[in-house]
Amino acid sequence: MKVILLKDIKGTGKKGDVIEASDGHARNFLFPRKLAKPATDGNMSALTHQKKSEDKKNAEALAAANALAEKINGLTVTFKAQSGDGGRLFGSITSKDIAAKLKKDHGVEIDKKKMVMDGPIKLIGCETIKIKVYPKVAASLKVVVENE
Repeated sequence: MKVILLKDIKGTGKKGDVIEASDGHARNFLFPRKLAKPATDGNMSALTHQKKSEDKKNAEALAAANALAEKINGLTVTFKAQSGDGGRLFGSITSKDIAAKLKKDHGVEIDKKKMVMDGPIKLIGCETIKIKVYPKVAASLKVVVENE
């Protein structure tokens, strides 16, 4: 019996997959738990329509992410901080600080969790930070730390 999976099932398939399941497994396990529905003509056309709309949404989100990445690539964020001997800062500049400054100066709102940093910035100088805007879309932000 062909069925359309409604949820991801480990070892069986992902949501939206059309699989061949035994009649007993489908009737006694998949259907009562609402994990699958029969692959009738109506259900198959609904699945096709749903996949098309999902693809369209994903394409729009990817285009928006690419536009945001292009905007971020040209930006520079400058911090002024006190430092001691050898250019070491008395504090540190974290991804939270960078996200707040980016929003304040340039109006670009980025989640701090999307910034890829080895650790907080503790030295005066220039550093490039990678920002994961969307899966497979990344941007580079230049962060400059100057002595106060």
